[in-house]
Amino acid sequence: MNRAQWAAVTAVVGALLFAGAATVATAGDGSAEDRVPAVTSADAGFARDMSVHHQQAVEMSFIVRDRTQDEAVRRLAYDIANTQANQRGMMLGWLDLWGLPKVYPAAEPMAWMAGDGDAEAGDGGHSGHGQASGGHGSAGHGSGGHAGHGGVAAKEGALMPGMATPAELEELRKAEGKQAEILFLQLMTDHHKGGVAMAQGCVELCEPGVERDLAQGMVEAQQSELTLMADMLRERGAAPRS
Repeated sequence: MNRAQWAAVTAVVGALLFAGAATVATAGDGSAEDRVPAVTSADAGFARDMSVHHQQAVEMSFIVRDRTQDEAVRRLAYDIANTQANQRGMMLGWLDLWGLPKVYPAAEPMAWMAGDGDAEAGDGGHSGHGQASGGHGSAGHGSGGHAGHGGVAAKEGALMPGMATPAELEELRKAEGKQAEILFLQLMTDHHKGGVAMAQGCVELCEPGVERDLAQGMVEAQQSELTLMADMLRERGAAPRS
């Protein structure tokens, strides 16, 4: 099984396990329907967007695993791949449980971070934290008095803030040894900064519950890994790119 297949299997298994557990947890009180968010809500938007964001982190981790023999970098890559594949499975499981699409072309990536609360009706009591009328432009860069992307902007050719471009991924695939280690740490540093900003957005906008708790855990864990990666870059005579 290649690394792409392994990542896909891990995500699907995680999603199924979480969805099953969540169904059991809510079956007894008949209140699951009350907790279904709107498709444009922060809860749904975060689950969709962070699933995509996490998938690239898993991909980069598998790439660097094959490009270096450095145990510290390989161990970090394994931890990131394992953690983010499992979290991705949980978020896809939530979307399945809610009966919401994993892809929603009507909303630009990160639009939910505008937090204007204009969600569609029928969200089971959620305020919605819906999509802003300005689409990606207004939602994506901290407008409306809210943290937005935390100052992290999407690069040209990247889908969301922090994500690597196809050219950068190809560069990582071709690098070896120390060069691959430095590039991975720099790309993953950017990736984590974008991820922390998105997770903080959910902490501020998502409904109280397990998803918001997960987002808070992401903020804390990825900030810790940012410190670790900065130290690892210094050990290699390099520094974060931004």
